[in-house]
Amino acid sequence: MNISLGQNPEIQQFANLELLAKQVVEGFITGLHQSPFHGFSVEFAQHRAYNSGESVRNVDWKLAARTDKLFVKQFEEETNLRCFLVLDTSSSMNFPEKGLSKLEFGICAAASLMYLFKKQRDAFGLCLFSDQVDFISPAKSTSAHLFYLFAQLEKLLQDKRSMQSTNVASVLHQLAGQVHKRSLIIILSDMLENALDEQKSADLFAALQHLKHGKHEVVIFNISDHQKELEFDFENRPYHFVDLESGAEVKIHPNEIRESYQSALNNYRHQLELKCVQYKIDLVDADLHKGYDEVLKAYLIKRNKMS
Repeated sequence: MNISLGQNPEIQQFANLELLAKQVVEGFITGLHQSPFHGFSVEFAQHRAYNSGESVRNVDWKLAARTDKLFVKQFEEETNLRCFLVLDTSSSMNFPEKGLSKLEFGICAAASLMYLFKKQRDAFGLCLFSDQVDFISPAKSTSAHLFYLFAQLEKLLQDKRSMQSTNVASVLHQLAGQVHKRSLIIILSDMLENALDEQKSADLFAALQHLKHGKHEVVIFNISDHQKELEFDFENRPYHFVDLESGAEVKIHPNEIRESYQSALNNYRHQLELKCVQYKIDLVDADLHKGYDEVLKAYLIKRNKMS
């Protein structure tokens, strides 16, 4: 599925998401005997009377021995895995301007995971959000659905909107209200909106708890540029910083704010880690410089070993 990406050489490598996804997934599953993702447990619902001529596969023979009558075990209607990939498309995800951006990382990771789910014959949907849900699809497992979602992701490579803010908490609350069947929710975001605001952090934690209340399995790929965003590694000179979401500008020397910035950010990340442990959410620290394919493979291999 090829598209024209203009003259920007930085994203020419993403011109065929299907091929990239296939390379990542095929490389990962080579030599493995099982998938890293499994359908949720089959839950017994009720008994019903056996109808003559139907399969005896689900006949409860123990009950038949006690009652001299045939009853069939009925289970929940759907037992296959359903997954929603929730991708942050706000302007902060366009960082850095040169090289692989957080948005491109998220797009390629999402495409790879969708290809994996299709290979497993599981249902997958896509949610794109900024300060609201901008796009959401139902969860399906067809090839046509896969290519449709690839096309949605490829549009993002061409249309990187500026001055687009984020509201992760509101979006996750909305998602929790819309996705009624138990699902795997994979969030791909830099999670930075809540980092320096205690109230926004509390709102985020409440939204994550809301998702878990619906018995969803939640995985967060916390995408960041470790060198610039975590270590605040800038040259020893004044810089002109611009907020990609609000447009706010400030001229300052990095050395003047590095310590306080890192202290606040590390505190937030620690609180996020603790909440994820408390809510049994899988938090993946995704460093841009390691590459989306290596981060994804490392996580999937780890998950495969734990399953």
